[in-house]
This record gives sequence, structure tokens and C-alpha cells, in this order.
Amino acid sequence: MAKKKRGEAHGGGHGWFVTFADLMALLVSFFVMLVAFSTQDNAKLQIVAGSMRDAFGVQQNVRYSGIIEVDGLPTRPKIKNVAKIPPSESSATPSPDEKDHSNAQGTRLKTDSGFALASASLRQALQDMPEIAEVSKNIMMEETADGLNIEIVDQDGRAMFPDGSKNPYERTRRVVEALASRFKAMPYRLSIVGHTSAPRTPPRPGYGPWDLSADRANAIRQILEESGVPASHFFMVGGRADTQPLFPDDPYLAANRRVTITLMREAPPVPANLKP
Repeated sequence: MAKKKRGEAHGGGHGWFVTFADLMALLVSFFVMLVAFSTQDNAKLQIVAGSMRDAFGVQQNVRYSGIIEVDGLPTRPKIKNVAKIPPSESSATPSPDEKDHSNAQGTRLKTDSGFALASASLRQALQDMPEIAEVSKNIMMEETADGLNIEIVDQDGRAMFPDGSKNPYERTRRVVEALASRFKAMPYRLSIVGHTSAPRTPPRPGYGPWDLSADRANAIRQILEESGVPASHFFMVGGRADTQPLFPDDPYLAANRRVTITLMREAPPVPANLKP
């Protein structure tokens, strides 16, 4: 039997030619697919989109919430509370030039960025003092609807105030002085509120949790003022006793004993020439 000549195994063509033809066929198919995807029938696309909306539903109102909002700057450690934006300000098609909403939204984002920078500055102030590094673990920071909360919190085995006393430990004073060095350079007013845990024993006559929480808040205010924070920076000072526990499931927990310093979220002042 005669042997087949080289190149006749594929219908008489050379092997390299067959491979080249297959490659060209694949390339032509690829370019045809690209052309097909580049030209869309808008009518058909709307029909498909309508079918998807009917099948799965669609969200009519958009709420602004998220962790990263401005230039990659983290403004809070968890998803924002969408209740901060009234429904009247929401929109299904938000855009920077949408009536006056853009001005309010821009002010809000600027304020959130300011709180993020303030939080970073306060943490840096604590890190710059190694001698209070252990006590700085008693400091918690969180942005809320009222502003940026700085919580001076008791922990089991490491209290910030002696039991039943309105005067803080010296280590607490050092922490507050470190925070004061940054507070006095910030444009925010300060709200200072004291809290106690639920009492396990009856309070002494004439001096209960309300008195103690208010006195502790005022003691922190005095340290801040002695450290250079102007008196005009204080928005309010008060006590809440055990009515607002940090951990409601365990009102006796040590962490419920705290003093909360809040950098107030306030609308920017109106220039005098624009006041009615």
C-alpha cells in the first residue's frame, strides 16, 4: 500500500495552513461577537429591563449610606444610620446639581470628613504619649447623629474614677489633658455628659447617681478649661445617671460608667449680613 505524502493528512493541505485557517476563523468569530455587543437595540433592552423589574421589583427611594464616601476617607466604622437623612431629601436620581439638595449634602460630607480628621488627630495625640498608652484603651470614639462621641469608659480592673468619687484618677487627668491639646484647635463646641452604671447598693442620702454623673462631667470640663480649651467651646455639661447605659443588656457593667465628650454636629453659622 502506498504511503501518504507529507501534508496530505488533512485533505491534501499543509498542516500549518490548516492551523492558520482555524486561528483566523476564531479571530473572525471574536470580532463578530464584539460588533454584536457594540450595537444594542434600545427597545429590546427596555423590554428586558422592564421584565427584570417586574420579576424582582425595584427600589424607588435611594438613601445615602456607606463606609467610604469622600475621596476614600473612612468616616465611620460601620454603615451609616440612614435615618440621618429625612425622606424629603432623598432622591431616586441623586446628582451634585439637584436643586438645593447638593448644598446640604455637600455640607454634610464636609462635616463628616472633619469628624474623621478630628478622630485621627485625637488618636494621634494619645499615641504620642506612651506613658498613657494603656489608659488610652479606655477611650472609645464613634460618630453619631449628634456628632463625634469620645467616650471615657471604665473597664473591669481599670476605672477612670475612684468608686463613688467625682474626682478622676491622675491617669485620667493625663488622658483628658492630651485630648484638650487638640480640642482647643478645633472649631467644634463640646457637650460633656456623665453616666453611671446601675447601682448595686443604695446611694448615700443626698447624693445619688444624678449628682455623681453631673459632677464627673463637670470635673472633666474643669480639666479641659485648665488645659486651654476656651469657655465658649462648651455647649453643655450634664449628667444622665444610669438612664442611658452603653450596654442595656447588662446595666451593671463597668463600661456603663463613663463620661461622653461630643464634638457637636451643628449647622454652619449664618453671616450677619444674611440674617433676617
